[in-house]
Amino acid sequence: MRAKDIMTSPVTTVTGDTPLKDAAEILVTREISALPVVDGRGKLIGILSEADIVPLELTPDPRAQMIPVPARAVAHIVEEAMTRDVVALPEDAGISWIATLLLEKHIKRIPIVSGEFVVGIVSRRDLLRVLIRSDAQIHSDLQTLLDGETAGIGAYRVEVSNGDVTLAGSRDDISRKSAALLARTIPGVVEVTFTDVV
Repeated sequence: MRAKDIMTSPVTTVTGDTPLKDAAEILVTREISALPVVDGRGKLIGILSEADIVPLELTPDPRAQMIPVPARAVAHIVEEAMTRDVVALPEDAGISWIATLLLEKHIKRIPIVSGEFVVGIVSRRDLLRVLIRSDAQIHSDLQTLLDGETAGIGAYRVEVSNGDVTLAGSRDDISRKSAALLARTIPGVVEVTFTDVV
């Protein structure tokens, strides 16, 4: 499964000159946690997340300080608060690679691009939707996939329980490796095992 299969598209974006207050309102009203920032042509130039905006509200109240607090620059537009170093991936990126980057980079979402242009976004929640697919959905998809490959790997009967797949069929090692590889391409598959009971 690829980014294009699970991404949210079209994605809500803002430009660098969007007022920060407007961007914050979009985040709240649409119940999203980040906005890709694009230039006038739609090219990705940054990302604005809740984490970029919240610190702007943490300036101490100068009336509550014994020693005056030095004034600091206040962001007014998206470009002044956004993160410029953005992790982005192409539409054909595999979901395992997306999951790895989300964990390793400690980020919550990845913009998906075609060239330099934003076409979607994948969040941790999108990955969770894949994981919670029903056993019936997994069974149907996998059985259809395996049935289309019987000439190459032989016939297999599929059972699924809580995302764990059990395949019954050929005992040939190469056939089983091929079947396991195919099974792992199905979203929601957790583990693949074989049984000799057909």
